Parts: sequence; structure tokens; C-alpha cells
Amino acid sequence: MAFYYVKIGFRILTTIFTKTAFFENEIAERLSYNEEKSFTGGTSMARILFVCTGNTCRSPMAEAILKSKQLPGVEVKSAGVYAPNGAEASANAKTVLEENDISHDHRSSMLTRDEIDWATLVLTMTQSHKGLVMNQYPFAADKIFTLKEFAEETGNLDVADPFGGNEQIYREAFKEIQKSIERILDKIR
Repeated sequence: MAFYYVKIGFRILTTIFTKTAFFENEIAERLSYNEEKSFTGGTSMARILFVCTGNTCRSPMAEAILKSKQLPGVEVKSAGVYAPNGAEASANAKTVLEENDISHDHRSSMLTRDEIDWATLVLTMTQSHKGLVMNQYPFAADKIFTLKEFAEETGNLDVADPFGGNEQIYREAFKEIQKSIERILDKIR
């Protein structure tokens, strides 16, 4: 009888270790990048979609920053999980972009299946956005990350929301986004 319990205990432990190893490998695979696996979705074009809440502050700044790099073979869009269609970027977002010599004509758009299908990589501004997008579009889970997660940063993986803040708060959000984008450039080329 004791042997029976040892055998069952061993099976349980084996199952736990196997599942843990599987999830660790899955996470490592999702974050790894090499010449054979890029985020171009099998095309020569990388299509990056930035996602935030209202698509008037963080994701338009991220879109503008990456577009300003003028990377060949990289297309960029942004959308919001609760965005009104057609709103301009916030005044402070536009000011901060202008201060950094980045011009960007932006109109907000609600995140839809079309954008998810278009994108080869979806980068959200927060873990909450990531959860919402993955819940709504589970088939796309392998291409959805927070921006900071994809940039392999540690600690807080959320970009602070500057909405309603002054220009200085927007400058800080801009720097936070810019730093993360610099870290992902080699992965998306």
C-alpha cells in the first residue's frame, strides 16, 4: 500500500514538473528572438500595433516614435480598447511629440479584429490592456505582449497613463515609451 502512494506521489510530482517546464519553455519561446523567428508573421513586413485605453495619449506617442525611426519593412498603427473613433491625440501628447521633432497626424480608433489580424505584433501599454486583448482575441495570444515585456524590462511592466496630467507627466510617459522602443528595434527589423 505504501508503494502505491509513493508511486502516485511520484506521478503527481512528475506532472507538476512537466507542466512547469512546459510553461517556462513557452514563456522563453515567446520572448526569444532569432533569425528564424521574427515578428513579421512570415511576410517581409513587420506590422506593429500599439494598444492603450483611449488611443489619444500613450499608443499614439508610441506609434509616432516608432514611425519616426523610418524602419524599412515596418508598418505601425495604434488603437484603444475603449477608444472613440476619430478623436485627435491629446494636446499634451501633441506638444511633447513636437518638442521631440516628431510630427504625427492622429485620429483615435477602437481596437477591432481587423487590427489584430493585420498586426504581426501587438504591444500594449499595460498588463491590464494585454489581458483585455488576449481575452477578446485569444487566437492571437502568441503575438500580444506589453511593450515593456517585449523590451525585456523588469519590474513594473506598465507604462504610466499621463491622461489628464500636465506636459511634464506626458514628457515622462514619452521618455518611458521611447526607452522601451529603443530596446525592441533589433527584434522588429
